[in-house]
Amino acid sequence: MIHHAPTTLRVEALTPEAFRPFGDVIQAHPGAQQFAVNQGFATRFHDLAHVDVADAGGRVVLSIFRAVARVLPLQLSVMERHPLGSQAFVPMSELPFLVVVAAPAPVLEVQHIRCFLARSGQGVNYAKGTWHHPLIALQRNSDFLVLDRGGQPQQRNLDEVEVGNASLWLPAVDMAAR
Repeated sequence: MIHHAPTTLRVEALTPEAFRPFGDVIQAHPGAQQFAVNQGFATRFHDLAHVDVADAGGRVVLSIFRAVARVLPLQLSVMERHPLGSQAFVPMSELPFLVVVAAPAPVLEVQHIRCFLARSGQGVNYAKGTWHHPLIALQRNSDFLVLDRGGQPQQRNLDEVEVGNASLWLPAVDMAAR
């Protein structure tokens, strides 16, 4: 087993441009197509993410994940990907969370892992095959609305890779400073 020197990932702001290689940022942003609905009492921010789950008979499944708050600094232990469909996470609270990703590829390239801080009003949609760390809730346990692939149970849609020997760390994050 090869052990690497500890590396602390830099926490980046979550912007649509920076996150584009990994999927979509889900947020009500001014550049989104928008129009009035509900007799003018609401605004629809339309088509914010490309939900991609239809391959081989898949369908959209809507779930809630309850994530346990993590203590930082945190050593990463596993990355995962879903080769048959995208996966969207929309927080049901105003709390920030960390998003750790690497580009879609058959093999995880550990040296290209990036970390983003999702702020209040932001969610993410991982593109099909994007490597990502399981949810990293901050401050307290948090619920997330999740849209991902269901359908054919015999089709495996989860690849996991242990990354503990790469010694990747997430730093403590000062919420007031970001």
